Amino acid sequence: MGLDRSGRVLAVLSVLPALAVAGWLLAGLPLLLFGWFAPLPAFLLGLPVIVLLCRAGMPRPDGDTTGQAAESATFPQVAGVVAVAVAAGVFNVIMHSEQLIVRRDPATYAQYAAWIARHGSLPIPEQAEAFGGQDPWLYFDSVGFYRGDGSVVPQFMPGPPMLFAVGDWLGVPFAVPAVLGALAVLTLAGVVARLAGPRWAVTAAVVFAVSMPVLYTSRTTFSEIPSLILLFGGLALTHDALTRPGRRPWRHGLLAGLVFGLAVLVRVDGLRDVLPVLAFAGLLIAMRRFAKPQGRFGFPLLAGLAAGVGLGMLGAYLLAKPYLNYLSGSVRPLLLICAGVLVLTAIGTAAAPALARIRLPAWAPTAGAGLVVLLMAALYVRPWVQQVTRIPTNVDDRRTAAMIEQIQKANGLPIDGTRLYTEDSLHWVIWYVGLAAVVLATIAAALLLRRLLRDGTPFAWLLPLAVVGWTTVTTLLRPEITPDHPWAARRLVPIVIPGMILLAAYGLAWLRRRTDRRWVTAVAVVLVLVPPTVTSIGTAFTPVERGEAAAVAAMCAKIPANASVLIVERVTGDRLTQVVRGMCDRPTAQVNRENAETASETQVRRLIERVRASGRVPVVLAAEAGQVSPYGRASQVMGLVTRQDERSLVEAPNGTWSLRINVWMAVA
Repeated sequence: MGLDRSGRVLAVLSVLPALAVAGWLLAGLPLLLFGWFAPLPAFLLGLPVIVLLCRAGMPRPDGDTTGQAAESATFPQVAGVVAVAVAAGVFNVIMHSEQLIVRRDPATYAQYAAWIARHGSLPIPEQAEAFGGQDPWLYFDSVGFYRGDGSVVPQFMPGPPMLFAVGDWLGVPFAVPAVLGALAVLTLAGVVARLAGPRWAVTAAVVFAVSMPVLYTSRTTFSEIPSLILLFGGLALTHDALTRPGRRPWRHGLLAGLVFGLAVLVRVDGLRDVLPVLAFAGLLIAMRRFAKPQGRFGFPLLAGLAAGVGLGMLGAYLLAKPYLNYLSGSVRPLLLICAGVLVLTAIGTAAAPALARIRLPAWAPTAGAGLVVLLMAALYVRPWVQQVTRIPTNVDDRRTAAMIEQIQKANGLPIDGTRLYTEDSLHWVIWYVGLAAVVLATIAAALLLRRLLRDGTPFAWLLPLAVVGWTTVTTLLRPEITPDHPWAARRLVPIVIPGMILLAAYGLAWLRRRTDRRWVTAVAVVLVLVPPTVTSIGTAFTPVERGEAAAVAAMCAKIPANASVLIVERVTGDRLTQVVRGMCDRPTAQVNRENAETASETQVRRLIERVRASGRVPVVLAAEAGQVSPYGRASQVMGLVTRQDERSLVEAPNGTWSLRINVWMAVA
């Protein structure tokens, strides 16, 4: 049965974002590696690659089908999804934040993107010659930027900055995150339509779009939204390939696997998120031995996944090696887990005939469903039976502990810097999607697992349930993030929140089938829609860190064109070293402070003479006039007053805090 026009539009719109993101990353990575990441070559190569991927992945009207969902979608349903996506994109563009001064990850991504947009290559040169050569009292790294071999290497994977750089080229650097957020709405709605039915696509789109973590990560340069697009786009492509009788399983399998694998180029955590895809590919390969039609998809899916993950790890090794070294304590165990899953998958595939003869006991399906409910109940009661702590053992841990103590003081909580508040993780989800959605999602997961263990149906749900279940449980057990909100909420965005919404939509569909009273379903829909909306109201209409772009531009204009900038104070050095180097285009270094807030005046004067001897103008920056006045007339080059994110530990954030940033300059 062919697709009707509305269904075809929904199917196309919901996979286009993932294909476009994947195509841009495929084209951008080699250009960045060779130092050619500039507008002309990027668009000349990127657009054809995107077109090729889209042609390969688009559902076709000639007998193909995307399963139960898209073929039955109506025009109002598709129009509703598009309207929600457009509204979300416009709203977040209007309310965008301007995080350029490096305080947390978004500004690091923004500076990373700004550098490659202007220079097209990595790593970032230290430019030590502008300070008279290397000196033990000079260091060129800063928060978010590691010191390499005569260079500076940005933190994080290169995927998101390659996307955000488009905004810098087009003159709209703060619009790209909002556009990606709108595309994420389309992606999730398409997956919901395929798996739960098109009736629930608009509801899911609204709940997702108004959820505060999604608003938060759609307004500035985070990696979570691009990751979501690739992971849920991969689910949509896999679903389409398995439910269509197409004659090109290699093409569709490679494409779906590639989209999944490229999530690693966006976030290192993508390795964990795609582990179920590896196991699923092994299952499909095993099914081929029993002449199952889905089995033809196994090897292509595995090959595409390997190619995508390989490109991601190659980009990490060549462009973010110091970052990998920093994360080695968690990356190495994750790689071992990946190797273990690969070995188990190979063994399971080889032993498929023997395993197929094993019959689960009659009680297993019900027990599996019960375990889902018990696990969620355990996560819910966790705060009353466990208090997660960590004793600081290194500099980073001690800084985190000190920061948590400051937040506890501001929140009026008992002071204990060892607290991580990880035990509250399921309650975080309830804050942002509501208790009704979590309950419906739990019921849906239990029902689906019971059916899959009983008779293997619905097979289309196997991979989505595995991906959502695996990542949700591992994330909630160990979020591995500073626990202040809305900051910690970003950890829920790639899988947990959209996964809960997807399962809740299936729960709504199940509820509607179980009752003839439409008002019951209507009440359930209201209970799903209202809580995330209410939670978001306190922060949705207050953009944060506005004015930073203008403040940075004004500061740059006041620094002499041939200056070499010495930053002599800790906070300014952490925040502005890469900003001055990358956006003001001035060689910049911090002066060693020997664990003090400001550097030794003797050493600063010595470095000033070295700069002067190199033929450049020495400029000194710090946070206060008295810190630069010994070296020349002090002038204030930045006096920014704006709003910043609230830092809430035990309840959903409902406002913002003030933020003041002062920078003083002396031309020596």
